[in-house]
Amino acid sequence: MPTYSLFATTPKAMEDILAAELQTLGIAQPKATLAGVAFAGDLETAYRVCLWSRTANRVLLVLATFPVKSQQDLYDGVQQIDWFTHINPEDTLAVSFSAKNSEAINNTHFGALKVKDAIVDQMRSRFNVRPGVDTEQPNIRINVYLQGETAQLSLDLSGESLHRRGYRDTTIKAPIKENLAAALLLRCGWPKLAAEHATLLDPMCGSGTLLLEGAMMAADYAPGLLRDYFGFTGWKQHDAACWRKLRAEAEQRKTIGLAKLPVIVGFDQDRYTVNIALKHIANAGLAHKIHVERRDIADAAPAESWQPGLVICNPPYGERLEDEEAVAELYRKFGETLKSHFLGWQVGMIISNPELGFRLGIRSQKPITLFNGALECRLLRLNINEAAFFVPKARNPQERVAQVIETSSHSIPEDTGADMFANRLKKNLKKLSKWAQKNAVTCYRIYDADLPEYAAAVDLYQGEQTWVNVQEYEPPKTVDRQKADQRLAGLLAELPKVLDIPRDNVFLKIRRKQRNTEQYEKFADSGQFHRITEGGCTLLVNFADYLDTGLFLDHRPIRLRIQREAKGKRFLNLFAYTGSATVHAAVGGAIATTTVDMSNTYISWAKQNLALNKTDGTHEFIQADCLEWLASEAAQASPRQYGLIFLDPPTFSNSKRMDAVFDIQNDYVTLIRNAAALLAADGVLYFSTNFRRFKMDVAALPELAIDDISADTIPEDFARHTKIHYCWRLVKLCVE
Repeated sequence: MPTYSLFATTPKAMEDILAAELQTLGIAQPKATLAGVAFAGDLETAYRVCLWSRTANRVLLVLATFPVKSQQDLYDGVQQIDWFTHINPEDTLAVSFSAKNSEAINNTHFGALKVKDAIVDQMRSRFNVRPGVDTEQPNIRINVYLQGETAQLSLDLSGESLHRRGYRDTTIKAPIKENLAAALLLRCGWPKLAAEHATLLDPMCGSGTLLLEGAMMAADYAPGLLRDYFGFTGWKQHDAACWRKLRAEAEQRKTIGLAKLPVIVGFDQDRYTVNIALKHIANAGLAHKIHVERRDIADAAPAESWQPGLVICNPPYGERLEDEEAVAELYRKFGETLKSHFLGWQVGMIISNPELGFRLGIRSQKPITLFNGALECRLLRLNINEAAFFVPKARNPQERVAQVIETSSHSIPEDTGADMFANRLKKNLKKLSKWAQKNAVTCYRIYDADLPEYAAAVDLYQGEQTWVNVQEYEPPKTVDRQKADQRLAGLLAELPKVLDIPRDNVFLKIRRKQRNTEQYEKFADSGQFHRITEGGCTLLVNFADYLDTGLFLDHRPIRLRIQREAKGKRFLNLFAYTGSATVHAAVGGAIATTTVDMSNTYISWAKQNLALNKTDGTHEFIQADCLEWLASEAAQASPRQYGLIFLDPPTFSNSKRMDAVFDIQNDYVTLIRNAAALLAADGVLYFSTNFRRFKMDVAALPELAIDDISADTIPEDFARHTKIHYCWRLVKLCVE
């Protein structure tokens, strides 16, 4: 058999796991790179990876690498391949195309069409017959990756992502992908434990993915055995005899492995979820091999006959703050269960919020970074022994705020270096105050972690008085908390001096890492609102009761743009928060506005904001989940058309008030499409997100003209941090 250049893709941060796995499959010198592993091998090697890899997404067989400086270069490079050696004229194909740092082609949809055209034109010219397109199960799937001026053309031997094993047929809320589940088990050393006949327990098993992946590892059960389609099965060079041999070998190994399967058990408190897990287990042919029952986490004790082993789980992340208290209690309860019943066991769990892991009261090994979709997470690994136990103290950020403010009102140690912060603040003010006065800006950011030692954002608000809102970026655990508090106290002590304002007009908040919709967290009930002005609009802000004040300062340019463009139009504000964009549209002359938000508190705030301003037109406020409202008949009825729409969704949400999990990177296409359906013929939709890793695939929305206007919407006071948000202007394309 000839030797091919091959590449297996995998999720970010799993490259080393995949490389180690490929070595166990007999592959020499696999080379881990970003989002995958390169290796060499014959067709049997490639088939073996497709059949046995638990952590790969796809296996690509490289056909050619060629330079691309123009669209024609791409077309010509694809035509250099004799496609009749890979596909018959009457067969089907599909093309996936991606590009990075390419000046020649940056539209993925266009690139895919160009590749498809090159293949189709070659076959038509030779046989007067052209292959069809089948995006589901084509005879061959072609992958092209264009990096800079170099294109890599490959056959996708997997056909569809290898994480789809074939046993899951019911979607539940926030499932973990099969290859991520396998990565957790591998990192926790489950194969070695299984060989020692240790027990595997998932006390929050959900749909059973971790249990099934653990059982398949323990039973030497190839993860690809359940699949009836791979990308090579319709390929003309497919070696069917080789594939039959590998499958027969895998079936034999599975039969032997199942006979010595250790105890594998799952618990879940939800009856519906338990039934789904049992269905998936049956689909995998593992009925009566894995035990699942309904049981609360507090009752998740092992049977006396079980040999100590591994507790593995994917618990709730608590990304929505209204869920945080309940989720924190769940983790505390879980920690007590582990301490009481699982001495001598090992534990692996994936979390996104380190604070929740702290609630367990059990010290962990060094966390391992992994990604669950776009969400950065940590794998915690615990050895359950009394030496690792501790009593977690309350870590309420607001308690720390109170302590820091109290310290700042007394003497501050001289070595905090607060004079450095004061000097930088004065320098910033000298520049920004001139800009603000020239542009009639009254509320703006005057400092944003300019000095690493003083990792805080400082915002100035000018109204009937001058106020300062300070948001400290919570220091990592590697930073001494006492020193961090002293520096922060020094910062707070300098602000009133430099700005010549009362100490009581300085407010402090702790901003924890990537908590998405934290502006909805309530800290106090002062009810103290203050009036500020922006672009001729009067708006209410609150410094004491919430993490955010009610006004996102970085969105100032887009609000002013909305005001300029709103005259004579109907305006829709989705995920409206406190309705500041609605006020700008109304003041700008909108004939009607619609404001939609899920929070009654913020709908009320938006109404108050509008009432402070003299406006004409009609205005409606709707308390609803924007996703549900957009899909409803009431929203999609033809009379409801808008000339201007502002769409600024959260990054992630699994609120109790929403029926499904929302992830901006996964769900933005449907969201934008539903919102754009409400655009008038000449309407404009502005879409914004503060998710820093967000990627907009223009080709996924071919019905819209999409312009990236992010640079134009970053104000001067945020120029040091241009990724504070991204923004696009979208309009409907005319169809002739």
